[in-house]
Amino acid sequence: MNHPDTIFSRIERYLLQRQALGGDIAYAAPIRGITAPLPLTAPENASALPSLPNPLAMKQEPLIRDTAWKNASSLPLLYDQIHQCQNCKLGATRTNFVFGTGNLNARLMIIGEAPGADEDAQGEPFVGRAGQLLTKILEAIQFHREDVYIANIIKCRPPENRRPEADEVAECEPYLYKQIDLVQPKVILAVGLTAVNTLLKSKHTMGAIRGQTLEFRGIPMIATYHPAALLRNPEWKKATWEDVQMLRKLYDTLV
Repeated sequence: MNHPDTIFSRIERYLLQRQALGGDIAYAAPIRGITAPLPLTAPENASALPSLPNPLAMKQEPLIRDTAWKNASSLPLLYDQIHQCQNCKLGATRTNFVFGTGNLNARLMIIGEAPGADEDAQGEPFVGRAGQLLTKILEAIQFHREDVYIANIIKCRPPENRRPEADEVAECEPYLYKQIDLVQPKVILAVGLTAVNTLLKSKHTMGAIRGQTLEFRGIPMIATYHPAALLRNPEWKKATWEDVQMLRKLYDTLV
């Protein structure tokens, strides 16, 4: 076979070389007119055949993730660019990507930990029993849901409502930062100890952290109990009421 050095002749030599190493070669399509299987014995000049790369052993280039979302100029554009995110394992188990909801120019932003079952089903944060309680808490300090912007650190529900894992936070938290940059709130209310500690990269107890003005990304922040925790522990409602009254006063001084 004295074919010019084309892709076909290279494939022929590659197959011959593989046979020379002891493998049976089978192929379905003829190569440059060869219709019979290649001989099972090694050709005399097999050692002179050039070595060809094994496609299966070729180094795979790492996946380059799309970062166009970082340049999104509005929340709708940001949603369009990230709502199909599969950067962590939660993307495969979610029903809906829970982005955020409310006033796109809200002066008050509320940040929770992660969606629950109701939020996963509806694609909107704080819509279950805890969400209904949050609505009542906001109304008690003269806010309507449409006045504020509500989001979670994690956009996909962790299975069985477990706490988000470090790699999941690392993938999703930058989306929250971008939401904050676009909304530009004057005040943040962080609900739930997991959310507070995740944002502040610290380990506090709620008793030690609530009742004071904190700061996150240069924005004043108040921490309080998650509404779901209040449903389980009604005795914490008094402390929460004190926290949101403090929030209202802080808001009124800044807006």
